[in-house]
Amino acid sequence: MASAYSSTLPQLGTMAKKLDRDIWRVSAGTLEIKFFEPGALVPPLEMFDAVRAGAIDAAFSSPAFWGNKVPALQLFAAVPFGPSAKEFLAWIYFGGGKELFDEIYHANGIHSVFCGLIAPEASGWFRKRIRTVEDLKGLKMRFFGLGAKVMQKMGVVTTQLTSGDIFVAFESGAIDAAEFSMPAIDIKLGLHQMVKNYYFPGWHQPSTLFELMINLKKWEALSVSAKAQIEAVCGDNIRFGLAEGEAGQFKALKELQSKGVAIRRWPGEILEALNKAWVVVAKEEAKSDRDFKRVWKSLSAFRKDYTIWRELSLP
Repeated sequence: MASAYSSTLPQLGTMAKKLDRDIWRVSAGTLEIKFFEPGALVPPLEMFDAVRAGAIDAAFSSPAFWGNKVPALQLFAAVPFGPSAKEFLAWIYFGGGKELFDEIYHANGIHSVFCGLIAPEASGWFRKRIRTVEDLKGLKMRFFGLGAKVMQKMGVVTTQLTSGDIFVAFESGAIDAAEFSMPAIDIKLGLHQMVKNYYFPGWHQPSTLFELMINLKKWEALSVSAKAQIEAVCGDNIRFGLAEGEAGQFKALKELQSKGVAIRRWPGEILEALNKAWVVVAKEEAKSDRDFKRVWKSLSAFRKDYTIWRELSLP
């Protein structure tokens, strides 16, 4: 199993390593998924093609990595101004999301299992304080997924970098800002050593799902019990990822503040502008890709109905 994330990264790496360990235990050693560090088998951004072709059996990643190949998959990773973790899972498993996910992946020769979840991310690290929408224009920023297209609408020049390249890009001046993940993960990358303005909330990824991609022929050749074991371990990974993420952020934030990081919230006018830009992006993506339109329609309809419960259930 190739991984998009280093085993040294909290959550992102530990979820992948946990999968490696737990599947061995659950199967009593009859099924093995061996973890390989990023780049050891194939470069992370080539994992989709490698799994599809059967060059590797499996890969741990996020569906958002494959947006340039299959735009609709981005909606199964993280949605700007989108659902919370519990709402996302409700749509996936009981609102038709998984059926669409399987259909799209199977058409590409891959079976993918949801295999991890983290709650809200930070919005990013910036060299300078951002006070107005105008301050965003012209910034060079590492950004991931659909949020990158929103930032482009705001005049930001975005680039997708792996975790190992972000620090170097800051150091060389290639970027002015970067988003990566949540505080407990970002602090591990050492981004606070380069810039000190840390913005919230992570409007672009209110919750993020991860996946175990398996070559479709390899998946179909597995026994019913082996498939059930993989799904059970991945389901537990979702529980683990969400709980670990929620438990670990305040400690990281306290440490970052002690190191001189300014923890900031976006001004309301900037969040409003970002939300409007996202509406435009979503319409453009739906217009240009049939599967994106189908998935977006399904998610939007579910969220509209879910509002009935959300408004009644919360104090």
